[in-house]
Parts: sequence; structure tokens; C-alpha cells
Amino acid sequence: MNGTILCVGKLKEKWQQDGCAEYLKRLSRYGKYEIVAVDDEREPEKASDALLRQIIDREGAALLKHIRPNDRVICLCIVADAPDSVALSKKLTAWSGDGRRNVFVIGGSNGLSDAVLARADAKLSFSNLTFPHGLMRVILLEQLYRAERIRTGEKYHK
Repeated sequence: MNGTILCVGKLKEKWQQDGCAEYLKRLSRYGKYEIVAVDDEREPEKASDALLRQIIDREGAALLKHIRPNDRVICLCIVADAPDSVALSKKLTAWSGDGRRNVFVIGGSNGLSDAVLARADAKLSFSNLTFPHGLMRVILLEQLYRAERIRTGEKYHK
């Protein structure tokens, strides 16, 4: 399968960069996976709700510029289907058969814009917990790697 992780912000922590690099390397045997990051917007202290909405909308517009018309867009959201690893593997199998690029979208610290959510073909949750978006990249890549191993009948840790 080919997949793009489209996200907001640069990774500042070396361990997050190393984790992403490691899982991208492992995933390379299953297809082309890449990370595309757009700049995050500066958020002033004690920003109003209106200003936060503007920030989310600007980040959303930047994300949408990287989404092609035929892409399958999967937004990571707290309120969404939360499959186990085997179910995620089955989704990847279904998504890999039609040649569309699969774009997994991770929002910034304030979430995803309504425009990005409206463009989503699917929404995916990994937990009801909130994770820092840098850590979520590592988690997503690890779960994609695990799902690819399951898809190909390889051993994986349960």
C-alpha cells in the first residue's frame, strides 16, 4: 500500500524524529510511505475562541493544498471508529486495492478544521485519549507497520 501522513508542525523531539524514521524504513518493504508536514500557526497565550478557529482554518487550508482530488483521506479524530490492529489491517487491505493514494491526516494541537473533516472519506481513532501530534505520528506509523505485517501474514506481537 502507499500512504502519506499529512500533518501539522515539525517534530522538535529527536526521539520522535528517530521513531518516525525507523517505522518509515520498516514500512518501505510494503509500499511507499511518506510524511508531509505543513507549518503550524503561532498561537498566542490566552487566544480567544475566534482566533483559535482562524488558526485551525489556516492550518486546514494548508493541509487541503496537499490533498489531490482522487486521494482517500483518513482523518485521525478522537470521536471516530477505533479498530483493533486486525481490523485496521482489513481496512488497509480494502483501501489498497483501488490504486488511490491513502492520506492519513493528523491535525495540530487544536484539531482539524471543518473543511478538512468534510473532505474525509474515513475517520479513525486510536483512543479516547488525546496525544501530542508528534507522538501520534509515531503511533500511527507503528500501527500501519503492524497492520502491514498482519496483512502479509507475518508474525506480530498481540
